[in-house]
Amino acid sequence: MNSDAFYPVWHEALTPLTYLARSARVFPDKTAVIYGGLRYTYRQFAERVNRLASALAAAGVERGDRVAFLCPNTPPLLEAHFGVPLAGAVLVAINTRLNGEEIAYILEHSGARLLFMDTELAPLVAPFVGRAPALQRMIPIIDRQAASPGGSQDGSGLDYEAFLMGGSPAPIAITAGEDDTISINYTSGTTGRPKGVMYSHRGAALNALGQCLEIGLTPDTVYLWTLPMFHCNGWCFTWGVTAMAGTHLCLRRMDPPAVVRLIAEERVSHFCAAPTVLILLTNHPAIADLRLTRPLRITTAGAPPSPTLIQMVESLGAQITHVYGLTETYGPHSICEWHAEWDTLSAEQRARLKARQGVSYVHAGGLRVVDGEMNDVPADGATLGEVVMQGNNVMQGYFHQPEATAKAFEGGWFHSGDVGVVHPDGYIELRDRKKDIII
Repeated sequence: MNSDAFYPVWHEALTPLTYLARSARVFPDKTAVIYGGLRYTYRQFAERVNRLASALAAAGVERGDRVAFLCPNTPPLLEAHFGVPLAGAVLVAINTRLNGEEIAYILEHSGARLLFMDTELAPLVAPFVGRAPALQRMIPIIDRQAASPGGSQDGSGLDYEAFLMGGSPAPIAITAGEDDTISINYTSGTTGRPKGVMYSHRGAALNALGQCLEIGLTPDTVYLWTLPMFHCNGWCFTWGVTAMAGTHLCLRRMDPPAVVRLIAEERVSHFCAAPTVLILLTNHPAIADLRLTRPLRITTAGAPPSPTLIQMVESLGAQITHVYGLTETYGPHSICEWHAEWDTLSAEQRARLKARQGVSYVHAGGLRVVDGEMNDVPADGATLGEVVMQGNNVMQGYFHQPEATAKAFEGGWFHSGDVGVVHPDGYIELRDRKKDIII
């Protein structure tokens, strides 16, 4: 908490909420958000977040309450990453690719009191929301930039923009403690019901800074939102880009011609995408029109990028970085940290090195490959073991599932369920995946 009554002068609670406050103070007139014809400065971004937070408080949202958003990569979801926790609440960003039954389960399990929902997705959810007894209100988000169907309002006559106008743009004191939960992200549920993975303010703040350091974010960054913000809170780039006062370039859906156009028009410097998305992009006819006017760094995860894909990306003039992690580790926990001397190797040799999952992020903590007795496997690139993690990148636990949390944390390490090896240089490489990793 930001109070001398709780912490001495040498300690301030870690939370990504301070990043927006700083950027709005230092770069008030810098472009923070671009979406279609919308452009918000950092001053306007902060004012909208303050309005959201104060409007939530006025609506009766209290500390620790869950507030759900079902929304594509548009400004409201970005604003929610700051406005919901600024109100003391917990953000539940729901996967827009789920079916109505799965969404209803998440609303019920999380106990969300409010649901902000893009009107395009309303018909998907409407038949099931009665199963969430804690849900008190649904506020529609009308995407006028995309002319999304269904402009209906809730029973109070409010849509998202009207809801914001009921709040104040004045700054709000941050009351959250660094160990408070900032968000709950639900796993894919491929092996049963989805689990609610809890992130802390502290973990979110550190992971955001880890992205700044490892991926090279700066105030000149223009970050294109090809990665869903609902997925591990956008691997914490929602907070990281803001920390550096970079520009968020929102994209409602992955569309190769739009991506190519935006990279050129807005001089994009960074985006994230799974190899499958990169294959879709590099094989699309629109890619022939791509002309880079500044360095472009692409971060990929979900599967090792193939030598062919790496060559295709590099032929565009872009740099590709391979990371690895899970929902339980705020997204990436490890990165294939690059060595300058590897640049002189052949494309095939570089691809083999980039296919490895690498080493821990600079802020993350422990990363091991262990046998059934929790002993480290030999660093011979051949002996198989389970990948386990520990440290700042690991979740607080599963929401309302203490037994599943205890099982995941057996031996004092988070068990990924992924099988890998350790190479002589200490870099890990996956050989089998028992659980979904970043997709």
